[in-house]
Amino acid sequence: MVEIITSTQNQRVKQWKKLQTKKGRQQSQSYLLDGWHLVQEALQSQVQITALIGTKAELALHNDIVARVNQVYQVTGGIMQEITATVTPQGIAAVVELPLLQLKTIPKSGKWLLLDRVQDPGNVGTMVRTADAAGFDGVVAGKGTVDFFSPKVMRSMQGSQFHISLATAELSDLIPAMQANGIPVYGTELNPQAISYHELPQSDQVAFVMGNEGQGMADNLLQLTTKNVYIPMPGQAESLNVAVSAGILMFSVN
Repeated sequence: MVEIITSTQNQRVKQWKKLQTKKGRQQSQSYLLDGWHLVQEALQSQVQITALIGTKAELALHNDIVARVNQVYQVTGGIMQEITATVTPQGIAAVVELPLLQLKTIPKSGKWLLLDRVQDPGNVGTMVRTADAAGFDGVVAGKGTVDFFSPKVMRSMQGSQFHISLATAELSDLIPAMQANGIPVYGTELNPQAISYHELPQSDQVAFVMGNEGQGMADNLLQLTTKNVYIPMPGQAESLNVAVSAGILMFSVN
């Protein structure tokens, strides 16, 4: 059964629009996927879609997917623009349940990326996607890091949230707990005590901490790490983008 909605003042439309905000996502315990690629990734990962929303033309393209969802809503292009906040919406979106993000158990193995106050959505999304590509087990966001499920992060993750673990935790507690479980935790800092990332061994047990774009890692976290590493730069640039740095480090241990 497909319900047709034509007004942006419809109550469902107003609820979907609220999913653009962290408060709205937390209140409804759901978030919005934008585009067929993310919808298909969700279905392949056995994630339940509570509402499939699309224009008449887009819904007609994938009858097979429409048939797998109980609640389907046909909307106008204007409504799609309203709920996705994109200039050129793809014409399809889906509402899915927000996963529980608070880290329940300390990892005892694996490769992990820890984010300390990383605030640019594109950087966070890119690091999640790169962690997925590099075979990492998960990404943990510390306090002050942008929400994994904000629309801009979602666009950068490109569905990688369905492939690896995402969690939030207090990093000052997590770092020593991971070390106690035998996982070395490397910070990122350019100082005389730091070692080149070339000196890191290939390992299936490792964690990297990436710091804030402007300020780097917090001092208290730098004191907790197993070692701190830097990336030698033979060129003249003063620094690397945090997502680029994370990619270099994650692939270096493979």
